[in-house]
Amino acid sequence: MRAREGDTSAFDALILKYGDKLYGLVYNMTSHKEDAHDLLQEIFVRAYQSLGSFRGNSTFYTWIYRIAVNQTLNFLKKRNRRTDLSLNDLDSSVQQDPALIDTTQEDDRERQTQLNELQTKLNEALMKLSHPHRMVVTMFDIQGMSHAEIAKVLKASEGTIRSRLHYAHLHLQSALQESWKERF
Repeated sequence: MRAREGDTSAFDALILKYGDKLYGLVYNMTSHKEDAHDLLQEIFVRAYQSLGSFRGNSTFYTWIYRIAVNQTLNFLKKRNRRTDLSLNDLDSSVQQDPALIDTTQEDDRERQTQLNELQTKLNEALMKLSHPHRMVVTMFDIQGMSHAEIAKVLKASEGTIRSRLHYAHLHLQSALQESWKERF
């Protein structure tokens, strides 16, 4: 691997290749655009500084994803110690993100309002999950990773990943059902 040998252009190519996926992970875990950008910078710095420790036992993507997961979890722990995150403090762009909301029928205001409400409720429920549960939902449902890939990154068994995912899905489903009942 040329990047490991000090080739900065090779490392830049890896940043371009994996940057968007890593940003998606961090953003979905923090729900804050500026925090995600700052963390992504820290992740790439950490990865560059640690290139010598990359032994090739896994793919580079798995290795850097593990760094991203650890950095993000550490950030969330520090943030939670400073102050509990208020759901009102969520980055408003989460609720307006076109990737998360169907904007193809802007004329249908009622439908759009319902989608916005649903997305807000889903984001609120997601933020109430524990960090490990939110992490597996983000990696599986949003990033599209397999159970095996997630297990490698998180250094957990596939059974643990399936269990966390099952619990998280039940929690999200319950939160959305409660919201639906309140509405009608």
